[in-house]
Amino acid sequence: MEPRDQVLITVTELAGLIEAGAPITILDVRWRLDEPDGRPAYLEGHIPGAVYASLEEELSDHSVAGRGRHPLPSGSNLQAAARRWGVRQDSPVVVYDDWNRAGSARAWWVLTAAGLPDVRILDGGLPAWQASGRSLETGPVIPQPGNVTVPHHDLYAGSRPTLTADQVDGVTLLDARAPERFRGDVEPLDPAAGHIPGATNLPSTAVLAADGTFVGDHALTQLLAERGIERDGALGAYCGSGVTASVTVAALAALGLDAALFPGSWSEWCSDPGRPVAVGPD
Repeated sequence: MEPRDQVLITVTELAGLIEAGAPITILDVRWRLDEPDGRPAYLEGHIPGAVYASLEEELSDHSVAGRGRHPLPSGSNLQAAARRWGVRQDSPVVVYDDWNRAGSARAWWVLTAAGLPDVRILDGGLPAWQASGRSLETGPVIPQPGNVTVPHHDLYAGSRPTLTADQVDGVTLLDARAPERFRGDVEPLDPAAGHIPGATNLPSTAVLAADGTFVGDHALTQLLAERGIERDGALGAYCGSGVTASVTVAALAALGLDAALFPGSWSEWCSDPGRPVAVGPD
């Protein structure tokens, strides 16, 4: 299977699985900065059979201090959530959202990093499903409890690489935030503006086409080349709090590149006034 097909699933392919009655868990992970709770929108209309997964409450653990605005959930909490969602051992999971692939990429990263072998992002998200003319259903979906097992020890230590604040040196670090936040022109969310010294700006929106699908291999290769990024080097990605950087990591994975995520991202980095901060375009 090509790397892209391991990361992404098309609307046509997902519809075929649903129509065939295949065992599959579909997660609606709607989230956006100005509307972090996607449940009301989910209840108004979602892909048939989809279960709502909360990025804020289930794909993050806000009881953790010092790890940025969206700390990763523990293995035990993630397993409990995945079982509530109906995730079963060795059954595929499809995740989708309706805003810049942020919620679905976060779910994809967390679940695959925790060892689930078959998790894919709906390419183009909910807008692509609706653009195809396919129907939505309303109200909640309450699935049969799942039986998936998530390791509780050393979670996120093996299946997908991560970076800590002390490990960002020595990797080609990609900053997935908007250019104005990277430069330090504005900072609407965190206490300091700017970027980690040595980082290169590759906005997560740049790896998406106008219709919200991930750009193709050639286009992504060009984006990397324009920034002088070598494909065979060690790559890492961060953003404001580890959410939209997951979009960049997913795009790179679809190209066959295994980039490490700095989960705490800028919100963790700038919380320590002793860490250096760079401003400007470079």
